[in-house]
Amino acid sequence: MTNTTQWTLAARAAKMNPSVIREILKVTEKPGIISFAGGLPSPKTFPVAEFEAACAKVLKDDPVGALQYAASEGYGPLREMVAAQLPWKVDPAQVMITTGSQQGLDLVAKVLIDAGSRVLVESPTYLGAVMAFTPMEPEVASVANDDDGIDLADLQAKGKGARFLYVLPNFQNPTGRTMSEARRAALSTQASALGLPIIEDNPYGDLWFDTPPPAPLTARNPEGGIYLGSFSKVLAPGLRMGFIAAPPAVFPKLLQAKQAADLHSPSFNQRMIAEVMQDGFLDRHVPTIRALYKSQRDAMLQALATHFPQAGVHPDNTLTWNTPAGGMFLWARLPEGMNAVDLLPLAVERGVAFVPGAPFYASSGDPRTLRLSFVTPSVEEIHRGVAALAQAMATYPKTA
Repeated sequence: MTNTTQWTLAARAAKMNPSVIREILKVTEKPGIISFAGGLPSPKTFPVAEFEAACAKVLKDDPVGALQYAASEGYGPLREMVAAQLPWKVDPAQVMITTGSQQGLDLVAKVLIDAGSRVLVESPTYLGAVMAFTPMEPEVASVANDDDGIDLADLQAKGKGARFLYVLPNFQNPTGRTMSEARRAALSTQASALGLPIIEDNPYGDLWFDTPPPAPLTARNPEGGIYLGSFSKVLAPGLRMGFIAAPPAVFPKLLQAKQAADLHSPSFNQRMIAEVMQDGFLDRHVPTIRALYKSQRDAMLQALATHFPQAGVHPDNTLTWNTPAGGMFLWARLPEGMNAVDLLPLAVERGVAFVPGAPFYASSGDPRTLRLSFVTPSVEEIHRGVAALAQAMATYPKTA
């Protein structure tokens, strides 16, 4: 039988593009590849025994509740735990459990963005956020940044009339940078004066190495911000659990968008997380993650200094990088004349992968930038991988 079916796609479907990172991750599945590419938490941090015990307890104590449909807002005790751990006064009724913080971005996009409306993002910014916003057909405008965070003069020029500003103040993906206390205070004041809502994404904030980051932006103006968090980086990403804390002005509409998307996040997973979090487990567990990731970061910094010793002396002739104070990522820049996209296949040939930085920019990406994740490879693999990266750069075709 001849198939005459004709599929007519929505116009917004043309704006949906594959994740560059997900495509690169396919390369890392090849045997022998050392991956600095994926933003994957180290499996060494997964509390397997605790989840095994929680699974058995949840099925023993409340099997029907765990396996049945549930409230769209989420499991009440888990919402209470989230509210209690946030560093400002939050009513649990303002907390919604989401299927990963990525769903939170999708819900925000559906509720706050109209076609043609302007939204502001950092430069560079989290690629997954741009992917969530784009199908709603906004004008995505980048705001300039320096090492302390958002450039306030550029925000003043672009902020009036924008729907919101999306920021990751703590150990940002992709750059690993952290917004300073002074910049947060000034940004909060300026956003309030502009009437500009802030969408604050904080999946990495607990992963500090030496000192905690400054207070969240949302804590300074709770009615002017939506705060997104995640259990993926402190427990396990495969459970796909995150949360939104939102003011009453927008919470009902976010909830309606959630109901339309998936009715509710998995009841069983929510109960397991709540069970694992009993008795202050995160207070004991997260410091072990910090210690591991700090040692991994230090290993990468040492390897980079070994293989690129002139970085501070001749920055235009070698790789340069920052020193993140927490999180999972380090941001690097190639010397003049190199392009990270062109370098990637040369690196893969030598057994190492990274993510080119240009896709993280909403516009005018810097082709010389790249993101290096240091949390998954072993220390020995980090040293071998950085050496392979240096070898790949040495074979990069020289321009005339």
